[in-house]
Amino acid sequence: MTVFNILLAAWAALGVVVFIALFFVAAPYGRHARKGWGYTVNDKPGWVLMEAAAPVVFAICYSLGKNVGITGIIFLVLWEAHYFHRAFIYPFSLRGVARRMPLSVVSFGFFFNMMNGYLNGRYIFTFSGGYAVDWLKDPRFIIGVIIFITGFVVNRQADRVLHDLRKPGESGYKIPYGRFFRWVSNPNYLGEITIWLGWAIATWSLPGLVFAFWTVANLMPRARANHAWYKANFADYPPERKALLPGIW
Repeated sequence: MTVFNILLAAWAALGVVVFIALFFVAAPYGRHARKGWGYTVNDKPGWVLMEAAAPVVFAICYSLGKNVGITGIIFLVLWEAHYFHRAFIYPFSLRGVARRMPLSVVSFGFFFNMMNGYLNGRYIFTFSGGYAVDWLKDPRFIIGVIIFITGFVVNRQADRVLHDLRKPGESGYKIPYGRFFRWVSNPNYLGEITIWLGWAIATWSLPGLVFAFWTVANLMPRARANHAWYKANFADYPPERKALLPGIW
């Protein structure tokens, strides 16, 4: 438990550093891809490798854990539902010409997901003492799961809009419209942040809170960079849209 707490504290501190750094340097993949970041790999296997660490490590923690029960199984289902899609479905839904991403980005993504999978899985299934069946009736669990599912739906809808923008073989970027794109440039990120905020509430755990913070640390600076990129590259970009939070920012 001492080692676990040290890892968790160090992980939270690193999140603060990354949060600040990403406001100055956009991670070099997608529309922000650029040379100078070393060896690159095809984006589809890159995404699989990055994201697969989270569902695999979390499942291992479940299989080796002492505190499972029905509540633990529900947490397992929620986690795997998101990450199975993110690791094994989303990468193969990407349309357009194959792109490449730096191996350094893939490596950090793998480490990021491995750490979050371990810290959350290890806590829930070993160090939490277990979540009793009564936790299913706790307002924190109910509210957290509702927020989680809401974020999941927003995230999937945004992915679908972005998927439908390109026809097979197309590689350029277009302005997305519809759904939450009416209000923000990055509803996929808004959905992702909402998912893990709900997770933090439903698990009522420090590892869940740290993961939610890390999600903000990664995606808030990128949402800002994406919003600026859209405005710089499309003269007719809707001026009423915000970067991430409808009507606010």
